[in-house]
Amino acid sequence: MKQNVGKFDRVFRLVLGVILIAAPLLSGFALFNSATATVISLAAGAIMLVTAMMSSCPIYSIFGIKTCKV
Repeated sequence: MKQNVGKFDRVFRLVLGVILIAAPLLSGFALFNSATATVISLAAGAIMLVTAMMSSCPIYSIFGIKTCKV
């Protein structure tokens, strides 16, 4: 896969991914009493972390978006 995620975008995805994974596990918000909300949050967080580590986003590729200089 080609790199299409820039540095700022990677850092943002890493932070957002960690927050989405930690929120249902640590927050105690009533929203996360639902198993569906917990699974969605964990899945979205995992996707954010993976795309940040790979520096490639499949959705960016589909739409031809590139936030990196390479």
